[in-house]
Amino acid sequence: MHDTLASLVDRAVMGTYRPLEFYLREHSRLPGPRANLELVNDVSYLLATAVSAHPETVRSLLDYFANGNRKVVLSNTPAEFVMLCGIVSYGACAAVHVPWRAEVRELLKHYARSSYWRIREAVTIAYQRLLVTDTHETLLYLTALVKEGGVLQQRAAIASVAESAVLVSSETVAAALAIQRIALERLHQIVPQDRKNEDFRILKRSLGYTLSVVTATNPEEGFALMRTCATWGDADITWILRENLKKKRLAKFVEDTEGVSQLLA
Repeated sequence: MHDTLASLVDRAVMGTYRPLEFYLREHSRLPGPRANLELVNDVSYLLATAVSAHPETVRSLLDYFANGNRKVVLSNTPAEFVMLCGIVSYGACAAVHVPWRAEVRELLKHYARSSYWRIREAVTIAYQRLLVTDTHETLLYLTALVKEGGVLQQRAAIASVAESAVLVSSETVAAALAIQRIALERLHQIVPQDRKNEDFRILKRSLGYTLSVVTATNPEEGFALMRTCATWGDADITWILRENLKKKRLAKFVEDTEGVSQLLA
């Protein structure tokens, strides 16, 4: 981690935001195919170490970075990168600063509806930071989100729990599988005319990998869910199942993958 970044974060925590903002913009790697996620992680961890001592100034900084004033920000730009840093830092800071947690979960719910894929990924990372230190409450929140939220908010829930780093306890694995099941059931209920929009396609594509991540951690129940879904006769669900069966993480479960494939034939 560069001494320059640490110094700029120290100045930002004291109320001088702009030098840090300019640094983030300059090193964003945007426009381009891949944002500087290493820098996103570095700045979020530095801010998380400062939040307990300086909660008010850190919160003001994050609101500024995350575009709390709702200015128009274009995708694939340095300005979008600054937003990524703010959103991920919300999660990193709330993970260590308990008073922020409930409000940050709601903020992330708002950003989950973004039309920009990088913003949606930032939300996923932020929820995952919370899952590490506030596992039970965050799982309850994500379960409610997948039950009641819009299509893109459902996508945030399924993606947030589809990460090996957070699937480390029986509680998390069970909740993650339940979240996948609820999302699949809700998708199955969507009428044909509502399946033509981009939000639906985003959720569908995400389910095309998240189910296999969770199934790999609990193959007995994961494949049972897949077998159930295979009987629904839903073309979009069939596509989701076939995409998951292609993943290398499921390759060692030969009998199970062949059984689901036969049901889809």
